[in-house]
Amino acid sequence: MPWINYHSHTHYCDGNHAPGNYILKAMELGLKAYGFSSHAPVNFKTEWCMKNDKIQMYLDEIAGLKEKYKSEIEIYLGLEIDYIPGIAGRMKQLFDRKLDFFIGSIHFVDSFFDGTHWNIDTSAELFESGLKNIFGGDFRKVAERFFDLNQQMIEEDKPDVIGHMDKIKMFNTNERYFRQRDKWYKDRVEYLLQIIKEKGTIVEVNTRGFYRYNQLDLYPSQWIIEMLAKKDIPIVLNSDSHKPEEIIAGFEYAVEKLKKARVKCLWALIDNRWQCFEYNQQGIVL
Repeated sequence: MPWINYHSHTHYCDGNHAPGNYILKAMELGLKAYGFSSHAPVNFKTEWCMKNDKIQMYLDEIAGLKEKYKSEIEIYLGLEIDYIPGIAGRMKQLFDRKLDFFIGSIHFVDSFFDGTHWNIDTSAELFESGLKNIFGGDFRKVAERFFDLNQQMIEEDKPDVIGHMDKIKMFNTNERYFRQRDKWYKDRVEYLLQIIKEKGTIVEVNTRGFYRYNQLDLYPSQWIIEMLAKKDIPIVLNSDSHKPEEIIAGFEYAVEKLKKARVKCLWALIDNRWQCFEYNQQGIVL
């Protein structure tokens, strides 16, 4: 009963190791399949996205690993592609021509007056600055814009997987900005889930907040996972690993939450197609 993971970052972006090191660790852990999803390039400077001149090297290296280890582990070539209307995304940059899958994510929500794109998960200080200077301190406007962007991404780019779909809550410690039980927030999530259901998009349950920041609430939150289960929306379990030792970090904890939410099966890219498998504390049941 092996695990799988399709959200992982390498030294081509903000990960800490070469791709081969992740595969060696994945095989040591007994994974059936492993997907690379380094941050795709954007057309402005960041500290964590891949540089444009590295993309072909990345594609070639993963292709080489797929061939080298094809008898030992299934390796899938992907990217985590940011969606920024008119600027970045799969349709804008046509990355999908050589990919097995891609994760669509929202990290940037609009821009400061000088044109700098606002990254919502860099730091609490930057988040507070964007909230005040772009949205006049109105968190509801930020959250609604974030979910609007997710909806546009789903409809325009059609990602295989939606990354950390409620990332906007990252700095909401002690309900500093909002309460998840607020009607406006629940209604907005519900509407996005309707779009996701209609499009057949897979939603990831992401454990990075748990193992890195000691957040007990996963991405997405437990009540959203319960809604996903009730609506029979596909779910994949990912760690968003940046180091080899993080490949299955938080998975046992996440399984408890998934079972509590009555999630029947987990989706995995196996034999070159997305399939749904039963699961337990040791992994998916093949």
